[in-house]
Amino acid sequence: MCFFLGNFSFLEICYVSVTVPRLLQDLYRQARNISFLACATQMYFFLVLGATECFILTAMAYDRYVTICNPLVYPLIMNSSLCTQLAASCWTSGVPVHIGFTYFIFSLPFCGSNQLNHFFCDIPAVLTLACGDTFMIEMLIYLIALLVVTIPFLMILGSYVKIVLTVLKLPSATG
Repeated sequence: MCFFLGNFSFLEICYVSVTVPRLLQDLYRQARNISFLACATQMYFFLVLGATECFILTAMAYDRYVTICNPLVYPLIMNSSLCTQLAASCWTSGVPVHIGFTYFIFSLPFCGSNQLNHFFCDIPAVLTLACGDTFMIEMLIYLIALLVVTIPFLMILGSYVKIVLTVLKLPSATG
């Protein structure tokens, strides 16, 4: 259980490190511009770390499920090999999807003003700068968000339902 908490803590440090240094730099320099490549890089890492957060929370929910519902076989099921594999898959699952996703967003034609009124490159803000048709990319955004958020949410919900059902089956002292 502590293994995934350590991963989650490191993830949160990385997640904050994507936007805060740029914000502090902009506040210090009184300049609020970001290069095209820096914007794409920031968006990519923000998206990958956001997806990783969903996946690690799912792995943590599974770990808690095994801890509560199968406490006697927990060390056999959640051995160091499985924990390492789960963590590695959580950290790498969003990488290929968001490489392509970021590429599609930044391959759109941009024209006119290229000023963002944000301190980090967010998808809606970047899409407002595009002068082409963004309908397909917006549908792709919703599809990926649906997959990256909904599937882990349902898995977490399922594990907690099983945990609650297991706790309710336990005999109580009052009978």
